Amino acid sequence: MKAMILAAGRGERLRPLTDSTPKPLLRAGGKPLIVWHLQRLAAAGWRDVVINHAHLGQQIVAALGDGTGFGLSISYSPEPVGALETAGGIAAALPLLGPHPFLAINGDVWCDWDVGRARQLVARDSSAQRGAHLVLVDNPPHHPAGDFRLSGDNVLAADPHTDGATLTYAGIGVFWPEFFAGVQRGGFMKLRPLLDEGIRRGLIGGERHAGRWVDVGTCERLALLDRELGGSE
Repeated sequence: MKAMILAAGRGERLRPLTDSTPKPLLRAGGKPLIVWHLQRLAAAGWRDVVINHAHLGQQIVAALGDGTGFGLSISYSPEPVGALETAGGIAAALPLLGPHPFLAINGDVWCDWDVGRARQLVARDSSAQRGAHLVLVDNPPHHPAGDFRLSGDNVLAADPHTDGATLTYAGIGVFWPEFFAGVQRGGFMKLRPLLDEGIRRGLIGGERHAGRWVDVGTCERLALLDRELGGSE
């Protein structure tokens, strides 16, 4: 099973830091955000990781190399200036990801979810039953409306006219390649429309993660995470 780290975003809300440093290389707790992901993946037995990049992407390649320093084999999926958004970026990387389900993680989140669970999820759900399995978290203060609801193991749309607590997509999920079959290779496409269609078709599973999760989307949240993780290398 392969993993993909989504690292192509510009990081506008993290400027001026991201004017000279790609967002995944910003540091918290003494190391770049993307290194936290790589170390967790390696510790859980992963060997093959795909990373997409666009803005200042060569800095990412130079910093991480071929992955041997982490006990991994890293392949890169470069994107044009402006990037392809999440679904477009994943679709462009499918030749590197291969025919089997894969784990995808946003490069700008910090989370203590057990990445080893991804293999258990794949063993439990066949590609005929699932398009994706999403990790959901309690709504953070900056996103109080949430994204979805959970009904058992099934992800449902967050209908404002229906009672039920909402949850936020953590930027972590297991995806089946077939889920992106309709995305034009090299085309720009967000993930949310695909998820909404998958929910309508009953193809999206999910789970709530009650542990620590941070969307490192602003300089303030990066500084807070850095203080929390200080000396954690």
